Amino acid sequence: MHDSEPLRTSRRALLKGTAAVGTSAAISPFLLASPAHARITTGDYTIRFDNGARQTILGLGFEIQSDSIGSSNDGLPSTVSGVPYDLTASERTRFYQQMLMAGRADRGFRYCRLALGLYHRGLDASRKRIVDRYPGQSSLLADMIGQAGIEGISAEYWSPAPGWKSNGSYIKGALASFAAADLDALGDAMVADLDYLSAAGVPISMWGLQNEPSFATSYSSCTYDTAQYLAAFKAVAPKIRAKYPQVMIHANSLDGWSGARGQAIKGDPAALSYVDAWTYHRIGKDSNEQIATDFTSGAVGRPVFNNEFEYLDEQTSDARTLNTAQSIMNWMTFQDAPTWFWLHALKPTTNSESPGYSLGFWRPPHDTDFSRFPDLPAGHWTFNPQNWNAVAGFVKYMPWDSVRHHVEEPVHTDGSPYRDHRIMAWKTPSGKPVFAITNRSTTTPFTYTVDTQTAATFQGHRYGPSVNNRTLASKQGPILTLTVPPLSVEFWVRTP
Repeated sequence: MHDSEPLRTSRRALLKGTAAVGTSAAISPFLLASPAHARITTGDYTIRFDNGARQTILGLGFEIQSDSIGSSNDGLPSTVSGVPYDLTASERTRFYQQMLMAGRADRGFRYCRLALGLYHRGLDASRKRIVDRYPGQSSLLADMIGQAGIEGISAEYWSPAPGWKSNGSYIKGALASFAAADLDALGDAMVADLDYLSAAGVPISMWGLQNEPSFATSYSSCTYDTAQYLAAFKAVAPKIRAKYPQVMIHANSLDGWSGARGQAIKGDPAALSYVDAWTYHRIGKDSNEQIATDFTSGAVGRPVFNNEFEYLDEQTSDARTLNTAQSIMNWMTFQDAPTWFWLHALKPTTNSESPGYSLGFWRPPHDTDFSRFPDLPAGHWTFNPQNWNAVAGFVKYMPWDSVRHHVEEPVHTDGSPYRDHRIMAWKTPSGKPVFAITNRSTTTPFTYTVDTQTAATFQGHRYGPSVNNRTLASKQGPILTLTVPPLSVEFWVRTP
């Protein structure tokens, strides 16, 4: 961990310096606190704003569904439907301002994950290059990115173009050939896919070879065994780096360095030299996992982060609001993650998976079933509050390039930190102290006594399953006594 404020260097250089050491133990999803732990209702905390600087937090990411997918992720409909395409002009603007910027005047989310071969899946005549499937698709994405102040896309393949695959389809299959010449040509085609987007005004911030390379699904996918993944990565990643030297290359969008593909890359110095970060999918996992599980010790100096988080059972809940908020905090506090991605900004009212996947819902023009969302007109969107309220405060009160600071916090008698009462602190790029605190209890308030090391005033902002940015009475430092209601997240920001 770093003990002084990091220098303002390039994103790739900054990322390479943010490794941390965790502890190793497996936990089950949604592990409940023990009765003894549940009885704790207070805690004393000291924020080390003096000498406790840790990693730079680059900003958060989201995924955009810019084309259609079947309900329950089953198939690729011919229907053209997506965001921002389906939204009216005024609803696009409201989406950019209220969600993607979280009401900020400058910018909110930093990264937009774009699923190549899924939500961007048009084809050229050769069927080996990915282009827009409908007129203006890339231009709409560029406009969204520009208006919302997003840095750029995380371009990641769900499948290469079908012309490269054994079954000639986006769905399932593998590469048709791993011969050196064919992999070389594939690399040129993947660079061309980025060039196409870039020429339309879509900036590229990150790149990944394959989403979840071990899974064949009923939507776009492509499987690679360990040797195949390594061979393809070694052929393509150098071409991406040569054409887009500032792009963050990550691997492997499932189990990072821990799985077989990551281990193969670690064992190959040439391949490893192109890895800027390791990415994991800890989908819907209890936030305790980031406290109890080691995601960093084998990262060989690269940062680790979650680039997909959602809930797979087609629902959400009040408890999940707090779990999601703590997932963000615990990835950053215990794993030194520089970013964190929720899966989708908006999902359609027509899809059964939407409640667990989305920060909000939109009604496509073809959805005429008003038994769902009866007050939502076609081309309009609304928040999914139990998910959105978990993420919104971090987008609003944690600007890009904030620096996390260590917090001295209480522990249980077994030495473990409190799991239902989490704290994370940071300084904004302008040096303003901010901290977030949670209470995951469903019944009992929790009182934080926080030494902020400054006599300044702090303003509170509360979020919860049905609460969004409620302003709280200001408090004078350095010692703040803050009682947090059940199922609440609070952000305390120094004023002015």
